[in-house]
Amino acid sequence: MANERLRDALLRNGLDLEHVAKATNVDPKTVERWITQGRTPYPRHRHTIASMVRESENYLWPDAVAPERKAEIAGSEVVKVYPHRNSIPVELWDRLIGDASEHVELLMHAALFLVERPRFIKQLAAKAAAGARIRLLFGEPDSPEVATRSDEEQLGDGTLAARIRNALAFYRPLIGVPGVEMRFHRTTLYNSIFRFDDEMIVNTHVYGFQGAHAPSLHLRRLATGDLFETYSESFDTVWNLSKPADF
Repeated sequence: MANERLRDALLRNGLDLEHVAKATNVDPKTVERWITQGRTPYPRHRHTIASMVRESENYLWPDAVAPERKAEIAGSEVVKVYPHRNSIPVELWDRLIGDASEHVELLMHAALFLVERPRFIKQLAAKAAAGARIRLLFGEPDSPEVATRSDEEQLGDGTLAARIRNALAFYRPLIGVPGVEMRFHRTTLYNSIFRFDDEMIVNTHVYGFQGAHAPSLHLRRLATGDLFETYSESFDTVWNLSKPADF
């Protein structure tokens, strides 16, 4: 079976068989087999290619690392566990937001705490102008999923929908900005995901608790890790099920 992830990663980065063959010191036909036949390169070659295309080895070759090894690596991907999202230091959020230069991906319902930062929206616009890809997923305010979550978190009827509409008002300056995409999702939100390049905050959701009071994980992506990639793929799944946000 062809390795479409590898093929796509090479195309996105403007790399052909010759580029990869030269970097890994193998014959171009070997590289072609890695793509068209799904052959798995040696670890040293996987590391080189992953660095070239800025993807994790686990994303490009999901079956290359043994499950027990993935479990060991996952522990190293966890930078810190916070008992509540609102216990995450402001300085960490500021660093993650400020340092991101390639990817900002947010899966949330409202996340009003982000737009409470006076410069947040302008920062996103500036990052998009500099070439970063900004993807924002909000809960669809009128969806039954949002209404259910509002009840489950004991917020009251219509409270979460109102919070989302309030948050959207802050994001209006980003409408039509190249590099910024905003969508509505109607999924059951098991986790809110805040990705900034190769770091991520995962805000778990606990029945009966508001998101700010639920545990959160600070993750850092590792080349052969599986944990960061799991949440990243989850984001992509929701993205593909979403629709353009209608303000």
